[in-house]
This record gives sequence, C-alpha cells and structure tokens, in this order.
Amino acid sequence: MRSFAIAVTAAALLSFGCGRHDEPMARDAAAPAPATAAGGSAPEGSSRNSRPRIVVLGDSLTAGLGLAPADAYPSVLQRRLDDAGLNYQVENAGVSGDTSAGGASRIDWSLDGDVRILLVALGGNDALRGLPPESLERNLARIIERARQRGITVILAGMEAPPNYGAEYAKRFHDVYPTLAARYGVALVPFLLQGVAGIERLNQPDGIHPTAEGARILADNVWAVLEPIAAPQGS
Repeated sequence: MRSFAIAVTAAALLSFGCGRHDEPMARDAAAPAPATAAGGSAPEGSSRNSRPRIVVLGDSLTAGLGLAPADAYPSVLQRRLDDAGLNYQVENAGVSGDTSAGGASRIDWSLDGDVRILLVALGGNDALRGLPPESLERNLARIIERARQRGITVILAGMEAPPNYGAEYAKRFHDVYPTLAARYGVALVPFLLQGVAGIERLNQPDGIHPTAEGARILADNVWAVLEPIAAPQGS
C-alpha cells in the first residue's frame, strides 16, 4: 500500500485531481445522463433498454478524461464482454471531478432500468480534498445499500490516498474499501490503478489519468473480478 507507485500517483492526485478543476465536487439530477461505453448518451428505447446493464459509477478515471471514448476502460470492458459472449451493455457513469458524495447523490437515477451489476469506482477526489474517510465510508455504504435494495450485484474498486495527509489518514482511507466489502459481502478490486500508478508511459502528462494502454490495464484489474460474476453459473 505504501509502494513507490502509489506515492507517485498520490502526489499527482494532489496536484491535478481526478478531473478538471472547474468541475463541481458533486452532481445532482440535472447533470447529463450517463453515457454508454461507446461514448454517447444512450438513446431512449435503444441499447439502454435492450440488454441488461452493467453501470460503472466513477470519476474522470472512469469517464476516460483525455482519451477517445472507445479507449476508456468501461469501453474496453464492453469489448471483453462481447468477445466472451456475455450479453450486457456497459454504461459509463463516470463524471469528472466527482466525489463519493456526488456518486451517492446520483445513484438512484444511475440505476434506472435493467441494471444487473454496479461497479463503484469512487474515492480519488475524496482523497485529493482530504475528506474524512468516515464520509467516504458513509457515502459508499449508501451507494451499496441502494444498489442491493434493487437486487443489483456490486463490485467495489479500491483507491489510495496521497501520503501528504499522513500515514494514519492513508491507512484509514485504504481500510474503507476492504471493510465495506466484508460488511456487505461484495466483490473487491483492491486497487483500480494497480500496475498503472506511477508508471510514466502508462499515464498522460498530468501523471494521474491513464493512457489508452493504461486504461486497458485498469480493465484487466476489473475484468479479473467482473468476469466470474457476469458469466452464467456453471459456464
């Protein structure tokens, strides 16, 4: 957890954040509708309703800031699902600058329709702003609970805090994710940026948002957990 790669990524988080500086900390129902993994808003009555959905709720790492829509990791996951013959539509519900509070505020309308799986990939901007880990835990718990009330399977993707706030804060922040995964019995991607954080060639010049190659590794990290969940039992 205290690796060099995480420290470099954390420093970049502190300098740049998981999104543009002019993005608000939280969004409400007036925010744009989530995009499909192909990068465009899902037309009414089209693919949004034609296949069961996997929603990826996140910030700019999920939205694919600085990348072509097809290179964002939710789009890579869509191709993996298609290649595996798994009949799901991935919906990219990433909003640049979003915190866990922002995700919690838009969770209900993000889960409209036939959503089967929710990947929660939030927390980078909470860490950037030094928000209390207790608030992160409370917001993520609310998201998980609302999804479970609808019978939706949840996958939680972990994030790390910058070292600037001290070792105690970093540990409390880190512990939120495995604690919630154990409490609710949900699957955990230990660290979304594993294998990408701190590796210059896998990150854009800001040092935090992955390149297309880096986004494919993020998809690898998620796919290892998502595939056995999405695949039919006994397959």
